[in-house]
Amino acid sequence: MNIGITGTGSYIPSVVTPNQAFDKNVFLNADGSPFSYPNEVIIEKFQAITGIGERRYAKKEYNTSDLGYFAAEQAIADAGIDRESLDYIIFAHNFGNVSHGKSQADTVPSLATRVKHLLKIRNPRCVAYDMLFGCPGWIEGVIQAHAYIKSGMAKRCLVIGGETLSRVIDQNDRDSMIYSDGAGACIMEATEGGGNILAHESATYSQDEAYYLFYGDSYNKSAKDTRQYIKMYGRKIYEFAVSHVPKALFDCLENSGESIEQVKKIFIHQANEKMDEAIVKRFFKLYGKEMPDGIMPMNIHEMGNSSVATVPTLFDMVRKGQLANHSVQQGDVVIFASVGAGMNINAIVYQI
Repeated sequence: MNIGITGTGSYIPSVVTPNQAFDKNVFLNADGSPFSYPNEVIIEKFQAITGIGERRYAKKEYNTSDLGYFAAEQAIADAGIDRESLDYIIFAHNFGNVSHGKSQADTVPSLATRVKHLLKIRNPRCVAYDMLFGCPGWIEGVIQAHAYIKSGMAKRCLVIGGETLSRVIDQNDRDSMIYSDGAGACIMEATEGGGNILAHESATYSQDEAYYLFYGDSYNKSAKDTRQYIKMYGRKIYEFAVSHVPKALFDCLENSGESIEQVKKIFIHQANEKMDEAIVKRFFKLYGKEMPDGIMPMNIHEMGNSSVATVPTLFDMVRKGQLANHSVQQGDVVIFASVGAGMNINAIVYQI
């Protein structure tokens, strides 16, 4: 029996925000001091490093749970299943619903429960819960769904990754340009001869690394509100990721029994173009090889970093032929991988 992905869906918000939209921001250092160079230079350097030219924000009337619902409807339709047959709905996010203009996160009821409500699923044995695992949350949800199905606890699961990071960014922090909104979803179930998870790896580094990503005050020391925002130590995250993620990919592939030559695509969390390239290059270097052209699809250039949504939206786009020069076929071996708050790392070797 194989356990694989039988349907995918994604919701890409319609509000396009180019880098030029940040030209009037007052960017400050963490201590509140101004930068010594103009926004034009800040934005130019930002795009050169991250690869981000624009990002997507959700409409004011939509929350994270709404985005997840839109992606879920697509995944259910793509798989051609009866939604009442779902045993689990797992919703990976980090900040819950943060309504436009508000500062407080709303997680009661859970976002998974809200999606189940919007899907109008009546079956009480369809269990809905949220996953908090940083940016690797969707991949971890897929790993949990795989375990449920393999153990006989479930036959069919819906796994969603969604976020509206535009609601938790500090306009005085240049890192605010990284973040975006979106949602992706998949249906996991047992199949006869379909897709199959061949191996998976997960790890949490929580000593020195635990607070590399955190919730913190605005860099504007004169701000009158007490709102907190997503913050990060970018250099430390970069060094951590390029040091640890390649080995996780290596271990996962070794455990799968597949060779490096069989890997057709690597769907890595769309965090930062330079960082992702460094990770994948170091992974291939562990096998004494150069990174092949076309191995690493990217949509960060237009989509930005939507945290848990990046991998499922990217996979959905490639699977459905919506990303230029990238495609996958049945039987292809691919890798899903992510790193994020926690600091958490995970990977899956998957045969389509």
